[in-house]
Amino acid sequence: MTDMPTADKTIDCREMQCPMPILKAKKEILKIKIGETLEVLSNDSGSKEDFPRWAKRTGNEFIGVFEDEDTHYFIKRLV
Repeated sequence: MTDMPTADKTIDCREMQCPMPILKAKKEILKIKIGETLEVLSNDSGSKEDFPRWAKRTGNEFIGVFEDEDTHYFIKRLV
């Protein structure tokens, strides 16, 4: 099992339904520096497909999804 990355900023989007996790991530990723990592906690079933597509579309890097008692999505800001 791969270790979970370290995030520079974490946002809690649990209990939010689509499109709110993406909209919140879009706002929050602009608050971190290029090269830093945003962690999004989300239990919305659509997030597994939404976050990789969103990261690619916006020119950022989707690092991965890690699941434990929560679901963690990691995106590195590249632009």
